[in-house]
Amino acid sequence: MELSIEHAELGSDKVGRLVRNRGLRVSSERVRKVRREESLQVPPTKKKQSRRGISTGGFPKKAAHRGHVWTWDFIHDTTIKGGSYGVLSVVDEYTREVHALHVARNIGSGKVLEVMRELIKLHGAPGYIRSDNGPEFVAKSLQSWLAEAGIKTLYIDPGCPWQNGYVESFHDKFRRECLARELFYTLSEARVVIAAWRMKFNQVRPHRSLGMKTPEEFAFGLAPARGQTAQSAFYAAASGLRSESRLTSRWQPLSMNPNPLTLSGP
Repeated sequence: MELSIEHAELGSDKVGRLVRNRGLRVSSERVRKVRREESLQVPPTKKKQSRRGISTGGFPKKAAHRGHVWTWDFIHDTTIKGGSYGVLSVVDEYTREVHALHVARNIGSGKVLEVMRELIKLHGAPGYIRSDNGPEFVAKSLQSWLAEAGIKTLYIDPGCPWQNGYVESFHDKFRRECLARELFYTLSEARVVIAAWRMKFNQVRPHRSLGMKTPEEFAFGLAPARGQTAQSAFYAAASGLRSESRLTSRWQPLSMNPNPLTLSGP
């Protein structure tokens, strides 16, 4: 009795062991009987039921063309001044284009839906979208909207991140080449730098899996040599540098229109 009250979180077998450690000879069955009579049982642990999305597009599905399959997921980091933030990544599995890196302190299903609407306006609706079973992606409101938009869902199995390999591979590059190399003091600084890096990833960085083309070159059938000057100039502008324009021989600063999907947030 005394040990059961002192260690109320322990079950009969563990309490029985503590009793025997005191030199008393008693079976675990006797301990269970006494605890039942005194209403000291510990309720069995209930296994947490995780919510799972319903895949409407079959599984698996390999992308065969641009806009066939998109994938999205979250990656998290912190700022120097304190506070964590999340980044919603949306990637085209066929071309490796990063359509969005939305940075915010909190990103719920409502914001995910808002970002998706903007992306569809820019790129058209994908045939399928792949994700894990995070609450932001399995929300009924989001699933209903995707169904109305004709976008089929591909939810991976719980605990199987390799089934979403494209976004996992991208996040590894994103972490190594951007987040791990920068110290962000504020959320605004993180948004600007991440926006510039997304442009570099899409328009400057060659990809071995794409035949050493950039995602933009691969998507639109451009040769690597074409547009290289423009791409370098564009990234230089995004980074606040100066570059030589293809349209004029003199040096001048270039301007950049930030992507609202990357810089906006609550």
